[in-house]
Amino acid sequence: MDWDHNASPFNAVPPVVLALVGLMGAVELWFMISQAGIVGNTRGGDDARIFALQRFAFSGEIMSLIVERGEYPASQLMRIVTYPFVHGGFTHMLFAAVFTLALGKMVGDILGQVAVAVLFFAGTVAGALAFWMLAPGGALFGAFPGAYALIGGYTYIMWVHYGHMGESQYRAFALIGVLLVFQLVFGVLFGAGNDWIGDIGGFLAGLFLSVPLAPGGWQRLIARLRRR
Repeated sequence: MDWDHNASPFNAVPPVVLALVGLMGAVELWFMISQAGIVGNTRGGDDARIFALQRFAFSGEIMSLIVERGEYPASQLMRIVTYPFVHGGFTHMLFAAVFTLALGKMVGDILGQVAVAVLFFAGTVAGALAFWMLAPGGALFGAFPGAYALIGGYTYIMWVHYGHMGESQYRAFALIGVLLVFQLVFGVLFGAGNDWIGDIGGFLAGLFLSVPLAPGGWQRLIARLRRR
């Protein structure tokens, strides 16, 4: 696999990736101008973000309630796909956007734009469901489960690549391994919630869905990798 290392990192970024990252940035921009008092009446506060989190973040408690009642209003079910576009702060959004941009480009170059969109939203849904089942009382927001699904796609690509090169395929899991260790250390030092459950759910969904999404299966994927 030989990408052009002299090319701009913004060249040929799949439009679907730009759309996902652009939506994250647009929402964060709205929060910023709202907080500055340019729109609304929230100068000095963070009311717009709080409202968005209350309205669009995924809530395990609400999910349990609607399942218990057997009623599935769209206004609540939509949280499963809206939560990745609402973040806890600018830094949270920035890291999620960078992950999505970098991994989305790499996965999109090999598997295509449709696969990027499917992986991102499938990982988003899988992350929410995993979070609900294992941390039913919490709230989940931010694009990391979807970004981790793209990491799952990248891991599958590298698994195929290393297998074709006759190298240890377990090297493909180096990236997710490093990220999990980082999360563990960060959680021990600074405290962390259960968001990692959603991340792992997204990663696993991306990893397994990449198999059927690979263009033409194993052989054609290898052919594409040869051309990189």
